Amino acid sequence: MTRRIRLFGMDIHAVQMAETLATLREWIAKGDGKCRYVVTPNTDHAVMYQHDERLREAYADAGLVLADGFPVVAAAKLLRRPLPGRVCGSDLVPALFETTTEDRPLRAFLLGAAPGVADRARDEVHKKWPSVNIVGTYCPPLGFEKDDEENARILEIVAEAKPDVLVVGLGAPKQELWVHRFHKEIQAPVALCVGATIDFLAGEKARAPVWMRRTGLEWLHRCLSEPKRLVRRYVRDAIVFPQLVWREWRSPA
Repeated sequence: MTRRIRLFGMDIHAVQMAETLATLREWIAKGDGKCRYVVTPNTDHAVMYQHDERLREAYADAGLVLADGFPVVAAAKLLRRPLPGRVCGSDLVPALFETTTEDRPLRAFLLGAAPGVADRARDEVHKKWPSVNIVGTYCPPLGFEKDDEENARILEIVAEAKPDVLVVGLGAPKQELWVHRFHKEIQAPVALCVGATIDFLAGEKARAPVWMRRTGLEWLHRCLSEPKRLVRRYVRDAIVFPQLVWREWRSPA
């Protein structure tokens, strides 16, 4: 059984990329009709988790909870509950595609991103990973999560496509809440809640340089790339997250 680390109220799986990929492949091979989903907590998730009951419920039912943010891993080490490293969503999807071969192909559906972006991502994936078949894409309209008919339509489109993996890029916490709400109806063995990954696959947004990812500065790259959307969030997290670490330090698990 995979070891879990209790951190900020979350039970984070202490796994690395190789073990994560093996688990996803195992879920796909099961063929038991269940959808198991993955969430990838970063600093922002940890902050939201403290006051969002629905997000806590979504995390509780997730098949894998993977440490995405460098500060989360650093905090775990500081608190003497070390994690083996990051498994961020934007690395997980390409890694899964990279390990797909002709004798073990993969069917994936891209749900989310702005209009047209998922289609461009599909084309890029097909060029880079010929053994990956993007069997469908869909960009839900604004406010779709409140529309029962639209939700039913999305579930029907996904079911007709018969994907092995549903890649969900709706942003947090919307993607986690939506997948949790419908995971018993989603006709895909695996659902990955992975934020801006579809944008990255399409080349719509650029990943931070490797050295920035390795040194924990990916947040700075993203902040400079999307200041209007992210500055306020990062400022809030920079204030609240250290308070969470201090609270954990004073009340160890």
